[in-house]
Amino acid sequence: MNTSDGWRPRRVPEARGRVGGPRTPIDYAKVGRSSVRRRARGMTHSEAVAGLEGAEQQAHLERRDESAFDDGGRRAAELAEWQRVVQLLAVTGGPYDPDVDVVVQEELAEDRRREEAEQQHRQEQQQLADRAAELLALAGSGRLDRTVASRPGDEAARALLDDYDYRVLAVDDWFARALADRDGHYADPAARAAAVGSLPASVRARAALLAALARTGAPVDDGLEFVGRLAQADPDATTALAAWLETAAAVKGGTA
Repeated sequence: MNTSDGWRPRRVPEARGRVGGPRTPIDYAKVGRSSVRRRARGMTHSEAVAGLEGAEQQAHLERRDESAFDDGGRRAAELAEWQRVVQLLAVTGGPYDPDVDVVVQEELAEDRRREEAEQQHRQEQQQLADRAAELLALAGSGRLDRTVASRPGDEAARALLDDYDYRVLAVDDWFARALADRDGHYADPAARAAAVGSLPASVRARAALLAALARTGAPVDDGLEFVGRLAQADPDATTALAAWLETAAAVKGGTA
């Protein structure tokens, strides 16, 4: 059981980006295309043809050498890029300039879009990790109560928590009460519906039973530790009990 205050998220490799994130695999085909573009800069059509012939000869020699290492597709990418440059210069005549090559510029723009998306993803993951740490800290200090409003994304933050941390029980109780009370962003029906597929079954069952008990007129503010124990032991039975209470309350209300 992890009882230390120095909590670390369970499944967020991006959250470690503050000290250096995971290395991006090398795209050897991309390296090959970039190499050709650098060498072809300023070439005329005939010069590019010579470059293609040299690349084809080198590829032929490597195919004959059984000990040649796997270059990750770089050689094939280089040949394809030389062919493309030759075809382009057959139309334009040259000199070749990657700065005005539409294909190159589209690739660069896509790289920028991908990097921006990855950066946004890393930021969002870090925010989730920070929120998860905040909930645990509040739970550990006894301050995670109804004064703490739920937020969009809290379910994803809950998914990062280690279930063996003793503070998670208090976090789950807070989630169940917020869901049952329709507090914070759970006032939105769409948020409640999304929580059904995001929160653990025991949390959903606890929320359902708390809500059902409240509709019967029973006080649910204190002294209901058994609700959490029931939900943890058998979420399905707890949910069934909640449904039975809801039906009983509806029948009673209809006959009153």
